[in-house]
Amino acid sequence: MNAKGLQTTLDRRLARIEGQVRGLRRMVGEGAYCIDVLDQLSAVQAALDQFGARLAVSHIEGCILGSGEVSAHPGSQGLTKEEKLHELQKTLVKLMR
Repeated sequence: MNAKGLQTTLDRRLARIEGQVRGLRRMVGEGAYCIDVLDQLSAVQAALDQFGARLAVSHIEGCILGSGEVSAHPGSQGLTKEEKLHELQKTLVKLMR
């Protein structure tokens, strides 16, 4: 997937997540049953996890494996593959907390 397509895909996912969070606020404001709110919260967390996974895959494809290519993001240029993998590892540990 090209950079523009990925950006569009990620933006759509974030828009859906944003809608889910607005739904959560509405549910809390209306005094919805706690279990229903928790179910919706679980859906939001799963959607955020999926977003993070897709972004991590994109980073691996474009910034680590694509290292040295024109497609590599400017933020990753100048780092070795080992440095990029270490950076990714630290980020994944944070995401999995």
